[in-house]
Amino acid sequence: MATTLLAASVVAAGAAVALASSADAATTLGASAAASGRYFGAAVAANKLSDSTYVGILNREFNSVTPENEMKIDATEPSQGQFSYTNADRIVSHAKSQGMQVRGHTLAWHSQQPGWMQNMSGAALRTAMLNHVTQVATHYKGQLSAWDVVNEAYADGNDGARRDSNLQRTGNDWIEAAFRAARAADPATKLCYNDYNTDNWSWAKTQAVYSMVRDFKSRGVPIDCVGFQSHFNSGSPYPSNYRTTLSSFAALGVDVAITELDIEGSGTTQATTYGNVVNDCLAVARCLGITVWGIRDTDSWRASGTPLLFDGNGNKKAAYTSALAALNGGVTPTTPPTTPPTSPPTGAGCTASVTLNQWNGGFTAAVRVTAGSAAVNGWAVTLTMPSGTTVTNTWNAVAGGSSGTIRFANASYNPRIPAGGNTEFGFQGTGTGPSATPSCAAS
Repeated sequence: MATTLLAASVVAAGAAVALASSADAATTLGASAAASGRYFGAAVAANKLSDSTYVGILNREFNSVTPENEMKIDATEPSQGQFSYTNADRIVSHAKSQGMQVRGHTLAWHSQQPGWMQNMSGAALRTAMLNHVTQVATHYKGQLSAWDVVNEAYADGNDGARRDSNLQRTGNDWIEAAFRAARAADPATKLCYNDYNTDNWSWAKTQAVYSMVRDFKSRGVPIDCVGFQSHFNSGSPYPSNYRTTLSSFAALGVDVAITELDIEGSGTTQATTYGNVVNDCLAVARCLGITVWGIRDTDSWRASGTPLLFDGNGNKKAAYTSALAALNGGVTPTTPPTTPPTSPPTGAGCTASVTLNQWNGGFTAAVRVTAGSAAVNGWAVTLTMPSGTTVTNTWNAVAGGSSGTIRFANASYNPRIPAGGNTEFGFQGTGTGPSATPSCAAS
């Protein structure tokens, strides 16, 4: 993915997402997403704004855009100190004319660097990178809802290491320096970190990014959001713990966004996965919205995998219908009740397992609930916390207490688990995470 076309949706200056009428919400992706205070966007190429079919779909269906390549380093500073914004400005102008949001992508990245930057290193490269961040963020000050400040800084693999790049070799604090420069240039725009293969909560890369964000928040480094590219195919499938990933990052006090969604495949399987992704975003209050990486299958960097919502002729696919239905059926997440349901589920038709992420003074826990040979229509997991531990936040479940032995019951939207299937919830706390085996009861 080092040369993957990346993006993060971009919002027209200070514009709030307007709530749609119920009639509108039933007919288009953008209006339906806006009904829950979110956006549904697309990556846009400036050279396709003369394609009437492309623009017709863009204007009708989406309320957010991400410049596909036009805001990347090689496009905006082709020669050192000489900046070019023509194509990016064209996209921003079109978005504004349609009342769309715009997200900027990207200020600092190891890829798609112009030749002059590729040939630099050390202090000179650090200075040039920070100047680029400052100049480009200043040019778009007040015009965007968010910036992907840093893109793809972590390597694939099982060690959670940083990617070895010319930027990384300027010093391990280069990401922090880029975020601080962006904040100084544009104090009001959300600042995001964006990456791929960070969708699965159990992966080392995901945990490494999570640790960085937690560290930044603890030290006051200005980070406001995290983008998940979410390029799904048979080699990197949609994970069952995707919602746990979004919820866990949101629990750190940052917004989350699905920034480059495409799902290879066709028919029912593809449609179901699109619906699942939409539902996962709707279930996380701090999920800002979803951007698909292109409009028609033929516009995609993975065109042979037919990964988008419209076919090459601009016709709506089954995946479109599924995504729209999920948007219209979704409910804006609300703060869960502080006490569990009065009638707990009973029975022994489920099991539970815990994955713990512990740090000095705190932890997050992801709990997988798995149904037995029969479907589950309600579940509850009981866990005993170590002395001195306090649960401070729970997602996708209702916690009956904050310390000692705690019973976590299903939320109103996830009581049912098919036979042999599973669902996940999570919680965050101070102190030491639980080590005892959880018990699970189901009805």
